[in-house]
Amino acid sequence: MSSGTTGLAWFKSSYSGSQGDDCVEIAIAEHAVHVRDSKDVTREPVTVGHGGWAPFVRFAARH
Repeated sequence: MSSGTTGLAWFKSSYSGSQGDDCVEIAIAEHAVHVRDSKDVTREPVTVGHGGWAPFVRFAARH
């Protein structure tokens, strides 16, 4: 994991299953939102700028 994301507070998606095994987590930083798969937190997260986050969520909600 990137040293730039180690101190962030990660939150699971409200759409996560009740078992908590299929989760997407996000962390909101000063200049970006980071997205990771909770099953493999060692992988580099996807980083989306604040300006791209709302359109990304709208797109994901439609699909």
